[in-house]
Amino acid sequence: MNGIAPIVGIVLSIVSLAISVIVGWLTLLRRGTLRMTQPVQIAFVYENGTKPKIFLRTLLYATGKRGYIIEGLYLKVKQPDSIQTYGFWGYGERDALMVAGGLRVTDEGVAYNHHFLKINDVSYFPEGNYEIAVYARLVNDKRPSLLMTITVALTKDEATRLHLQRGVLFTWNPESSSYHPSFEKKP
Repeated sequence: MNGIAPIVGIVLSIVSLAISVIVGWLTLLRRGTLRMTQPVQIAFVYENGTKPKIFLRTLLYATGKRGYIIEGLYLKVKQPDSIQTYGFWGYGERDALMVAGGLRVTDEGVAYNHHFLKINDVSYFPEGNYEIAVYARLVNDKRPSLLMTITVALTKDEATRLHLQRGVLFTWNPESSSYHPSFEKKP
């Protein structure tokens, strides 16, 4: 019996050390991944009446304690006949919108309104299906990270109404797992 006690103590010490190392790696050293929640609202609007802008409200968060620094977010909007990039990014609340030059995202997350404009382009939102891919450029990463792909659709009547009223607001319906458009005077 006396020979077993030291062996049990050594085994318990090794197991405790292994658990401490694993917990330390999972909580302090592991980077995790950058994630994004399903946007509750997406709006297609015209900035200053002519520039197409896409707005979305979402939470960005990291699955590890270390977090991430985003250099920039941008959208790739795919339609049957084109792919357009919305490369100008701003975030914040309506009265405190900031031109984005970086954003630190931790495991607690950050919820903002994100605004995206096309750079040097004036066009419109035609009818059809829109596949919106949200990309993040992270510090020290050569390739952008795809955070989420979102699909919305505009009928011909909705596209005309959007143009006349300068905007449409898509709201996520969890029961149907889809976005539903609504029109307001100032979305």
